[in-house]
Amino acid sequence: MSLSRLLSAVSPDVGVILDRALEERELHTAEAARLLEASGTDFHALLRAADWARERDNGNDVSFIVNRNINFTNVCYVGCSFCGFARHREDADAYDRTMEAILEKCRDGVARGATEVCIQGGIHPAKDHTHYREILETIKAEFPDLHIHAYSPEEIDWGHRKSGMTLSDYLLWLKEAGLGTIPGTAAEILDDDVRQVLSPNKIRKDRWVEIIKTAHQVGFRTTSTLMYGHLENVHHVAGHLSLLRELQQETGGFTEFVPLGFIHELNRLFQKMDARPGSTMMEDLRLVAVARLFLRPHITNVQVSWVKMGTKLGQMGLMSGANDFGGTLMEESISRESGAHHGENLPAEDIRRLVRELGRVPVERNTRYGVLRRFDDPALDPPSLEPDHRKALHGPERWREERGAGASAEPRVGAR
Repeated sequence: MSLSRLLSAVSPDVGVILDRALEERELHTAEAARLLEASGTDFHALLRAADWARERDNGNDVSFIVNRNINFTNVCYVGCSFCGFARHREDADAYDRTMEAILEKCRDGVARGATEVCIQGGIHPAKDHTHYREILETIKAEFPDLHIHAYSPEEIDWGHRKSGMTLSDYLLWLKEAGLGTIPGTAAEILDDDVRQVLSPNKIRKDRWVEIIKTAHQVGFRTTSTLMYGHLENVHHVAGHLSLLRELQQETGGFTEFVPLGFIHELNRLFQKMDARPGSTMMEDLRLVAVARLFLRPHITNVQVSWVKMGTKLGQMGLMSGANDFGGTLMEESISRESGAHHGENLPAEDIRRLVRELGRVPVERNTRYGVLRRFDDPALDPPSLEPDHRKALHGPERWREERGAGASAEPRVGAR
């Protein structure tokens, strides 16, 4: 067996598609669907091609942001089948945070180095457009330089319908109050047949597109997302990617693409509606790789979600076309409430370590992908701003600390 014989095992049609990608030619939607089914040698060739494209687009840098999530309410009556986060007002664990509670979370984030707060909540029937603006004004009054990344298109739709304004005027009204960028969530799969099953009460595809396009037209940048691993097929995914690419060609407003694997354990979509139990490892990596090859050169930032994938698979994503590790988050609730097991907070020093394990360079960015700090030399890294972060301890000192008083001072040689 030789390397050339191994490579010759790539399926002829996949080889043609990957050659087109390596020639930096735009892929067709049907070609994306074919790559989303790649297995065996085709799968490995896809990942290698995507990693090559990532290096061409982004070099050796892996970006991340120090941010804090703030969910201001979990009261919601939209009824999405994939959601484990929403509560009704009478539920014992329902909450509706005060402005002071929101500010306290902002203070905590800033003290830990956050440059962004990401704010989203349920669609609370007693709230309207004035509540969304009040949150922005309250934060900006105390933290004028803190970037606010807030309000999904679903929330924008709710506030807009309450406001009586045109959509563009409503978005500018929020911008005037301090809204910086908008998350492109609530996209799920941009196919109304699938959306009707996932969430009959949620905005339809055309309304999502209208809100995102209008946001771009009035000067907002947004992210773009896709939720997979449930009821969709590869043609739905390829069509979704094609729509995002068309929008980016028209507006240029997307900062990044974020694939979001379905978290299945604690929601109705899996328990009662025969959804798959989330994505497989191969699906995760295929989607990252196909997104890199299909969306470039229009969208060149592809993010892995460590909350969905875990840090080790996230590292594999960085070797399969992704260039961004996302944010520190500090408090992640939505995935956790559906059964995610990978934690709520990933300190910046942990992200830098994970990036360096791949031989890449960690780069702290802002929300719009401007570089804030490069970390070329680990010896010059700043101290942790995380409270009691145990990574400040190294070697035997950390080993003893983790095992507590009374443990053996040194590990036994050869211990298993």
